[in-house]
Amino acid sequence: MTTLGYLSASLINQVFTAIQNSTPNNKSRTTRRLLRWLLGLTTILIISLLYPNNLKFPFDFERGKPWGYNQLSAPYDIPVLKTEEVLKAELSSVEANATPVYRMDQSVASKTRARFLAEFTVSLDSARARNENPDVLRQPERHRRYALRVIDKLYNEGFIRARTKDEVEDGMSAVITILNGNEQRTRTLEQLRAPGDANVWLRDSLFYTDLKSPEFLLGLLEDKFTYNVFYSDSLTRKLREESLAGVSPYDGLVRRNQIIIRRGETVTGQIYQQLMSYRRLYNDSLSTQTTFWSVFGGYAVQIGLVILLLFYYIRSFFPFVYSRWKNLVFLLMWVVLYALIVRTVELSPELNSYVIPFCIVPIVIRIFFNERLAFFVHISVVLIASFLTTLGYHFTFLNILAGVVVIVMDIDTRDSGRFLRSLLLLFAFYFVGFIGLELMRGGTWGTVNYPTIGWIFGNVFLCLLAYPLIPLLERMFGFISPVKLGELSDMNRPLLERLARQAPGTWQHSLNVANMAEQAARSIGADALLVKTAALYHDIGKVANPGFFIENQTGPNPHEKIGPKESAGIIIGHVNEGVKLAKQAGLPRVIIDFILTHHGTTRAQYFYLNYIKDRPEREAEEADFRYPGPPPSSKEQTILMIADSTEAACKSLKNPTEQELYGLIDSVIRGKLTSGQLENSRLTFQELEACRSVFKSILKSVHHGRIAYPEEE
Repeated sequence: MTTLGYLSASLINQVFTAIQNSTPNNKSRTTRRLLRWLLGLTTILIISLLYPNNLKFPFDFERGKPWGYNQLSAPYDIPVLKTEEVLKAELSSVEANATPVYRMDQSVASKTRARFLAEFTVSLDSARARNENPDVLRQPERHRRYALRVIDKLYNEGFIRARTKDEVEDGMSAVITILNGNEQRTRTLEQLRAPGDANVWLRDSLFYTDLKSPEFLLGLLEDKFTYNVFYSDSLTRKLREESLAGVSPYDGLVRRNQIIIRRGETVTGQIYQQLMSYRRLYNDSLSTQTTFWSVFGGYAVQIGLVILLLFYYIRSFFPFVYSRWKNLVFLLMWVVLYALIVRTVELSPELNSYVIPFCIVPIVIRIFFNERLAFFVHISVVLIASFLTTLGYHFTFLNILAGVVVIVMDIDTRDSGRFLRSLLLLFAFYFVGFIGLELMRGGTWGTVNYPTIGWIFGNVFLCLLAYPLIPLLERMFGFISPVKLGELSDMNRPLLERLARQAPGTWQHSLNVANMAEQAARSIGADALLVKTAALYHDIGKVANPGFFIENQTGPNPHEKIGPKESAGIIIGHVNEGVKLAKQAGLPRVIIDFILTHHGTTRAQYFYLNYIKDRPEREAEEADFRYPGPPPSSKEQTILMIADSTEAACKSLKNPTEQELYGLIDSVIRGKLTSGQLENSRLTFQELEACRSVFKSILKSVHHGRIAYPEEE
């Protein structure tokens, strides 16, 4: 068991303890009933929250299959969607033709102009001082304006860094889009310059003008240009998104009242697209017209019906399960858990709901309870899950069929070989059922959806998780499985070895009781392994004072040296001592319950009668001579109580006749009935009679009861 398992178990036990403390025995049945229904309503609420807006088109159809409904006409104008292939091709074309976007920074040109004007003024003053460049001095304004026009022209054409061949081959298109303020224009990279190209242009152009001193301007303009066109990733993405958004997903229109398809016609590619368009428009329009609360309410009603039936079924046929919070939480946990799993899988396009191992539910539940309850919970889980999937009737049918297979095969997790063979048989039923449904829909062996069979195989494989889940759930909910019972009934367990060594008479008594209880439980369909294992431990408390119990005495009776009240305290104390030892040994709570209930609230009659024989006025102290109890609350606990009492009582008979033996057994059982020990046992009179017959048969063979022959005259 992992640390996580222990922490989870501890947390759940704390929650259950809090719940139990909130509903003590003195609270009314109405309060406890309301709390159970609150648990059910919480379950309904959690599951229902998974469903709103999960609306479904009322027609199922497939390409190439016949239309199984009446003639369908368009109730309104329906824009026809393009096929995925066509739409994808158009989008790919737009994306392939999308150009990178560059932003022209106008401030770069302004800074260059300002820097030129400052340098021009300085150079002009210097020429005047030295009386140089007379042509410039005569026409300074003309030279200045010409230079500014050159600056504006070159920057307007743009200087860009990404214009080399290598950068183009790295994925940048040869055509780019340039944004200059509100102006947008398309250029090729070859049409743009690098700053170094400006020097070449200036030398080639300035000397062919009518300027008298072009070299004056060349000195001021050369090496003064820098980049002013910059790539913008955000603008590139925005333009690409706008281009993609401009691609229409529609191709044509189905007019209102136009016939889409007639009954029996094959769903061709064109009709398929029309139906897909209708379904999309239907779902979109319905989701806008239906409020959240109406959808939520509709699903809540459906889920509520399933949970209500589950509650009534458990209360009617399994009241012992219904009366315990842990049991109800355990059963409702599966419904909520699988609803969450199905919803998660449905929201994952790469997964298929057929992969969900629904059969874990009946496998695990039948380990802790029985087949009937396991199957009903499985049906509830599948029905609720069916609301979540888009797989329809086939999904529901196959998973219910699988649950039937699990129950009929009686899968045994204690035998790994048998468990694996059962899973292979389960897959065979899944496979044949799926193939049959595919063929029933008009398909052929060639059209069977074989990938789905792969998902189903994964489903069966995941059922192996039931094996490690069983011990984890045992720890979390305080249950006990046949595997655990088998381990506990091992005679080499330290506690049983101690009992056999220190109290051999008690050990022999426990073995006899275990045999009797096992056979009786088997005769009425109770849990034979559970009651047998509990019988081995029911008297372990006697190891504290083994000599005070008659089956272990080989010498003087130590009770003769103490009073009846002290003797009764020692005898009764073996129950609490047994509970203490069981807890120290880590025995499950269900075994401890057998230790507490195997004497119920009966009285240590022998010591009580001796006590009041000379003290009739002390009769009010009867409580000191009663076992702490409580009385048995299950069939198995009741069987152990009766087996323990009858086996011990019959040892007091010496060579009993059959009549004496049977009379004593009847007397013991009658005493349990009249003292109210069997009021909560859930054992019917018919089952009690069956157990009585088993006890009589076994004890007769043990004591070799002889027949009372009539005396000879």
